[in-house]
Amino acid sequence: MRDIIIIGSGPAGFTAAIYAARAELKPLLIASSVEIGGELMNTTEVENYPGFPEGIMGPDLMAKFQAQAERFGTEVVYDDVVELEVEGPVKRVKLGNGGVEEARAIIYATGSAYRKLGLPEEEVLSGHGLSWCATCDGFFFRQKTIAVVGGGDSAMEEATFLTRFADKVYIIHRRDTLKASKIMQQRAFDNEKIEFIWNAEVTAIHGDTQVNGVTLRDTETGDVRALDLDGLFVAIGNDPRTHLVHGKLELTPEGTIAVEGRSTRTSVEGVFAAGDVIDPTYRQAITAAGTGATAALDAEHYLAALGNENAAEAVLETEFAVVD
Repeated sequence: MRDIIIIGSGPAGFTAAIYAARAELKPLLIASSVEIGGELMNTTEVENYPGFPEGIMGPDLMAKFQAQAERFGTEVVYDDVVELEVEGPVKRVKLGNGGVEEARAIIYATGSAYRKLGLPEEEVLSGHGLSWCATCDGFFFRQKTIAVVGGGDSAMEEATFLTRFADKVYIIHRRDTLKASKIMQQRAFDNEKIEFIWNAEVTAIHGDTQVNGVTLRDTETGDVRALDLDGLFVAIGNDPRTHLVHGKLELTPEGTIAVEGRSTRTSVEGVFAAGDVIDPTYRQAITAAGTGATAALDAEHYLAALGNENAAEAVLETEFAVVD
């Protein structure tokens, strides 16, 4: 029986592991067999994470997270969680290899996944002019021409933010009306750097090692044309990875895991959540790491209280034991 199991290997998961390991809880971190390190593994240079004034490559940053967690005694398993049992004092985690791990507490930090366009070039050009995060990568596009794909609030917000850096920002939308709120639409309409391309979808992304343009197809006429660009931002939404806890933990209307106030306590005692899986708004490495630390502290307090309860029960059993 373990004290704590952490599910997820992004900034939240590894930060939780660092804190839990330093508290001598001997955490087991299940890192996944495929997507170890979270979304930062698809990021080239990270310039906004504190402590790295010269910037650091996303995979290198995650390697440092892992090394620090392992230094304090975190055990890392490269496998996938296929099923969770969270009710009751003993939590059970079933792995893809058929094994089952048990713990008194779980920290769920599986993150979220940006929705993609479904184009083969996305895998090659991610981090090379193709991005899903304006606040992460906008700085690299000073005085450039870029485009944002999407029609919701997030697309309007990303496009407006990117005008701080780029000379020209196109918004590409497959319809002739936006889903964004009126105030977000108006901000985009009023920005002289933004130009809308209506009734268009991206069918190909150009560039061998760096984005240099896209192919657009008119959704009404079927006409095809090329658009030269220095960068492309995809803002068509993201999905928190909560499939393992559907029907087991309470979710918010946005689909993230519901937690109590500023804590990381979920609707089930002994289960904590951290990172993008509880954050529909910021989705930054630094904010995810912060909630990872909070989750470990919440779990430590929970386990300490649990230990005190067990100790009190043991004392009572001893005091009222019947001696033959």
